[in-house]
Amino acid sequence: MRKLIVISGIPIDDLNTEETLDRLEDFVEVGRATGKNHQVATVNADFVVKAMSDPELRFLLQESDLLMADGMPLVWGARFLGLPLEERVAGSDIVPMLAERAAKKGYSIYMLGAAPGIAQQAAVVLQEKLPNLVIAGINSPPYSSVLEMSDEIVQDIRQANPDILLVAFGNPKQEKWIGMYRHQVNVPVMIGVGATLDFIAGYRARAPLWMQKSGLEWLFRLAQEPRRLWRRYVLDLVNFGYFFTRQWWTMRRGDQPAMVLPKANSMIVDNEAAVLELQGKITVQNHEEIYHTGQEALAEVPYLVVNMENVAFLDSTAVGSLVALAKDARNQKGEMFLAHVPENIKRTLDVLKLASFFVIVPTIETAFAALREEKVRIPETAAPSVPTRPQAVSPAQWTVVKVTRRLDANTANDLIEQCEEHLWKNPFLILDFAATVFLASAGLAALAKIQRLAEEQNGKVRLANCSEDVNRVIEIVRFDKVLSLYKDIDSAMGMLESA
Repeated sequence: MRKLIVISGIPIDDLNTEETLDRLEDFVEVGRATGKNHQVATVNADFVVKAMSDPELRFLLQESDLLMADGMPLVWGARFLGLPLEERVAGSDIVPMLAERAAKKGYSIYMLGAAPGIAQQAAVVLQEKLPNLVIAGINSPPYSSVLEMSDEIVQDIRQANPDILLVAFGNPKQEKWIGMYRHQVNVPVMIGVGATLDFIAGYRARAPLWMQKSGLEWLFRLAQEPRRLWRRYVLDLVNFGYFFTRQWWTMRRGDQPAMVLPKANSMIVDNEAAVLELQGKITVQNHEEIYHTGQEALAEVPYLVVNMENVAFLDSTAVGSLVALAKDARNQKGEMFLAHVPENIKRTLDVLKLASFFVIVPTIETAFAALREEKVRIPETAAPSVPTRPQAVSPAQWTVVKVTRRLDANTANDLIEQCEEHLWKNPFLILDFAATVFLASAGLAALAKIQRLAEEQNGKVRLANCSEDVNRVIEIVRFDKVLSLYKDIDSAMGMLESA
């Protein structure tokens, strides 16, 4: 069972060091047997703060297969919520231990990133201690953005065929690179490791053990690099404290007695979907029942509809169980719907930045109608429903293509193919983002390619109905300077003649 505690919108796996290593070993074995890949992140307060203003990073972390609590503020925060994490699991500790297991099990490791020479030295240090360790490859590419990085990196990793990929680009670049290329390199375990290779190679010193255990490692690092780190640590302290306080204040009503007894049961409705009925106050004491009942249903069908009409309260662990179930459903090419969500639960999900992560619908009937019709529904106060292949209509001189719910590495090629078909007939495209809640780097690359294809035919591409999160992702990479953005379809259509 995957136990997650949600802290400021980011789910953290509640595991100790040995359990984390066991989980990573399981990932390698599953990947070798099935070809499945797993994204792993080492999360600290800086990750959480960046994720609050970077929708792509936030969604990638929420969708990751394993998230370690690599920072004492996360451990302290969990304790303050009454949901103590097993312990801090630092990436700088895990990587050498994982290398030791890899040497024993015959797993190979590929090191990507860090400054020139550092990864090579880290490999030398590890192999001196572990002569049987297989280093499948080392690559320290010159600095560039995720979207500008050479495809040769992907080809080299594919040829090396490692079991474990350590990506040392720093956050958020390493998480975005993995999210963009994970299905192309298809390595069983891909971990963003930040400065870990610097520590292993001896280019940076770690704090004394007593400082690590007491949560003062940040002070040691600040003393080493005050000019570079002081601003980051001040902003992290202020912003993490703010976001965490909002979460605690919103969820404080959990101390009130539950009006009804907690309960969870499920019923298979047809060959594709099940309804999971929840009731009462769901907390760390009973959240496992939700997860196990949901998993039993997902073992039979890929779609799960969760009726939350009688839910009085969810704590951070219960929310984590719902995140894990949604991830399980998507791994099976299905989806999880939240129906009849009470207002206090909606507020909690809004504060935790999870409202767009889940598919929220007004009623159970709405969810099943969306499944039957095989298209996205957008209830007035709810998130869009099941993603579908983009569909096009052709009003006036424009072809309007509806973009899927998540435009990422899984769906980007579908959008490119769909647009290519229409560009041959009409080089003027409007991409309707009304249903889209998540835009990833792979989606940005797809938009750039579609625009190039249109320009080659003397056409134009315009984006309409982008949400605040989608706009933010576009602005972060300055694509708002090269893409044409419009409030809605009508305004995008109305500018053809003047353009």
